[in-house]
Amino acid sequence: MGDVERTLVLFKPDAVQRGVVGEIMTRFERVGLKIVGTKMITPTREHFYKHYEEIGQVITRRGEKVFNNVIDTMIEGPIIAMVLEGIEAVELVRKLVGSTEPKSSAPGTIRGDFSHMSYGYGDAQDKAIPNLIHASGDESDAAQEIPHWFSEDELYDYSVLNEKFTR
Repeated sequence: MGDVERTLVLFKPDAVQRGVVGEIMTRFERVGLKIVGTKMITPTREHFYKHYEEIGQVITRRGEKVFNNVIDTMIEGPIIAMVLEGIEAVELVRKLVGSTEPKSSAPGTIRGDFSHMSYGYGDAQDKAIPNLIHASGDESDAAQEIPHWFSEDELYDYSVLNEKFTR
């Protein structure tokens, strides 16, 4: 515990299209997380398959229908992929982001402040719920997800002033 970690964050198409990426990124920076990699991309279904099934096991855990709804939502537009670094970054980012279901996310979390849809509504509409962000679920996921989205030469090692106060 207490180690400096890296974690993956994906700003989903709903975050990009709503124009809230900068405001959300600010929250990560304010707590002392450092951006060590970022890019805007439009991944293929195959890229998302590896992310959501081979790593995240969505089909295994939730079924093919949920998986297809997630992929359909993710290919609606470009995403912004980002790697953040900081002390216990995986857990910190998950706490800042809030519950996967926006309706269940506490006020003050990213999903609690910027989204509100429930699983029930999404299921009734037969679509994935727009919840703004994907964040690595744990250190193991982060270790697999980061190299899936970024090559080593796309990640940077540099110092920022706030490390003096946050490490």
